[in-house]
Amino acid sequence: MTDFKGIRKKETELERLAADVLELARGRLLVNLRYMDVAMTFHDRRVYHGSFSTDGRILFYDPKSVLLTYRESRERLTRTYLHLVLHCVFCHPFVGIDVDRRLWDLACDIASESVICELDLPCTRSDDDGRRTDMLRKIRRETGFLTAEKIYASLRKGELSAADTGEKLKQLEELFMADEHSEWYRGEQQPPAVQTVLSDEPQPVSDDMSTESDWKEIAEQIEMEIETFAKVRGKFASSLVQNLRAVNREKYDYSDFLRKFAAINETVKVSDDEFDYIYYNYGLTHYSKMPLIEPLEYREDSRIRDFVIAIDTSGSVAGEEVQTFLRKTYNILKNRESFHNRINVHIVQCDAQIQSDEIITSPEDFDRYLETMEIRGLGGTDFRPVFDYVDRLVKEGEFSDLKGLIYFTDGLGIYPSSKPAYKTAFVFVESGYNVPEVPAWAMKVVLRPEEL
Repeated sequence: MTDFKGIRKKETELERLAADVLELARGRLLVNLRYMDVAMTFHDRRVYHGSFSTDGRILFYDPKSVLLTYRESRERLTRTYLHLVLHCVFCHPFVGIDVDRRLWDLACDIASESVICELDLPCTRSDDDGRRTDMLRKIRRETGFLTAEKIYASLRKGELSAADTGEKLKQLEELFMADEHSEWYRGEQQPPAVQTVLSDEPQPVSDDMSTESDWKEIAEQIEMEIETFAKVRGKFASSLVQNLRAVNREKYDYSDFLRKFAAINETVKVSDDEFDYIYYNYGLTHYSKMPLIEPLEYREDSRIRDFVIAIDTSGSVAGEEVQTFLRKTYNILKNRESFHNRINVHIVQCDAQIQSDEIITSPEDFDRYLETMEIRGLGGTDFRPVFDYVDRLVKEGEFSDLKGLIYFTDGLGIYPSSKPAYKTAFVFVESGYNVPEVPAWAMKVVLRPEEL
């Protein structure tokens, strides 16, 4: 007769031992990574008949697998625990339905393992670290930064020579895989919560947005802790910092951003929101075609009229990027019908001094400028001449109501010491995640290269 009580008692004992072993692994990590304390606790732990997995909230584990791994190698178990935690800190589980699962899984595993290899903790070392480090060095040459998004984009484009064939892809998976990712996709039948990304980067999305936002807060807190620790203990793993910055970097909708520079103006047009047809028709019917209330001929309309686009033409800014940025800006304005019949846009080129100022008064002028523009300068970078120049134009009455200045740059220049009288934004093209800081009075917009 089967002793079900005995079997269950044994299973309970295994689960208890496995939970104790996982707690030991957590403790070993915290001895070395105190700034990761906030990330080392999952909401719940559940028995799982497989390997290890997490959905960002629950740690799923197989007690037998945990104990066997611990018996074979405590370092391997501790490494796997850290691998899972890093997936969550970097928001890897929160991805949309359009992602290529296999490539995204691999990219996330590579990103997590790159951090573990660079940290080089005694409690997580592996005999395969030499091979992993050599491969990571090759991947870094192709991607520039070892974040899941960068690696995934390169895998999608076939840029990683090690992944040119299915066999090589399998070798990468064997080298970097440490857990299962099936729990990431449990809610993939749900429609995405954000618009589809028209790029090779995966679309971030979650059916549990509170969990995703929780991990983003954790990532931000860890980055702040690292900044504090770094002042005392020196450098940290560059991959860890890069991945945290990738999570914490603000994402902007450039179209929405441009609306912030719109000036409120009156357009000769009926305001349907304020016009009452009931009283109007009543008057026409009962008072000899005399309407009781005249229709409002004016309404407030947010359209861009006076503003400045400053272009950093120092040697560090590519001419092709400048032209692409201007065309994107123009297309957004034109498609959203943001132009007045007559506009007053100054496109100022400047490196360490003013190189040119092209005045645009109509969409046709913009078209001609884009067709014939030449980049002038290619010297050093100093933002102050543009602000001095624009301030002078304002005093001379060149602008009737200047609302904003958009400065397209790499950010490596001298900023004005005082706040201008108009809104200012510095627009950067991401070349990594070390985006320069801007003064407190300015806005900052970071565009990915594929957004241009």
